[in-house]
Amino acid sequence: MNTVLQFENIVRGYKKTENVLNGVSFRMGPGEILGLLGRNGAGKTTLIRIAMGMLYPASGRVSVFGHSPTLDPVAVKSRIGYVAEDQVLPPGATLRELTAFHASLFRNWDAALERELTERFALRPADKIKNLSKGQARQAALICALCHRPELLILDEPAGGLDPAARREFLEASIQLLNREGTAILFSSHHMSDVERLGGRVVLLDGGRVLLDEELDNLRDDVCVALAPSAAGNLKLEALPGYLRSRHAQDGWHGVFRGEPAEVSRRIQTALGSNNIQCSRVPLEELFVEMVGGRQ
Repeated sequence: MNTVLQFENIVRGYKKTENVLNGVSFRMGPGEILGLLGRNGAGKTTLIRIAMGMLYPASGRVSVFGHSPTLDPVAVKSRIGYVAEDQVLPPGATLRELTAFHASLFRNWDAALERELTERFALRPADKIKNLSKGQARQAALICALCHRPELLILDEPAGGLDPAARREFLEASIQLLNREGTAILFSSHHMSDVERLGGRVVLLDGGRVLLDEELDNLRDDVCVALAPSAAGNLKLEALPGYLRSRHAQDGWHGVFRGEPAEVSRRIQTALGSNNIQCSRVPLEELFVEMVGGRQ
């Protein structure tokens, strides 16, 4: 498989005794859509900034289109579009000036696409950035990220702080336009509905490592959550086939397993000698909570 983006054993910390990322590895292929998930502080933004060449890893290797983003920044960034929640645009510039500047940087800038997006978002080229709403400013950033038709689009919480309608419009515009080009998309989001809308693959970061790397359809169909009585004991759950994660709650042990709910339930009942097992598939948001919401 051709590789668009690859992380190999990435380690990065901000304190000598604590790493935010501790051996993260995964890769993306052309046209792939990957949702990067994790709690606040899990290292999502740090990993994205390493991919952009904005940070160096303490150890490990990152390559984008086979290039190092720090050693070959022009070769990498000419093929990437990037939008972040905390991205700052020049407040005194007009939208026309902003897009003209980006057009001067990218040889393959698509003026027709720029006009299409400007009209779709109902933006006026003469408007100054400082006079745009938060949602409009994010749309302006998206225009700058898309109109050179990048091979990889990186979105770091791009719709954070937007209302649901604006968030949906932002994400759907990204997907509809880039699906025509086969662009790969890496995005992080705290909104599970965004992840489910975009589809594709999910990488979940926790404790500085990749806790889960799975196609979204597989998560829906092949992963379930079991509720076992407190007397079951966590170590007994860990020993069972298909075990992924567990946590203790007020109503007993919650365990995440691969497999059909009925089969997982039978497996746990046989191992524990208990018939008081509930097992079911859950929405992605609940699965996320079960995977990172507690410690073993």
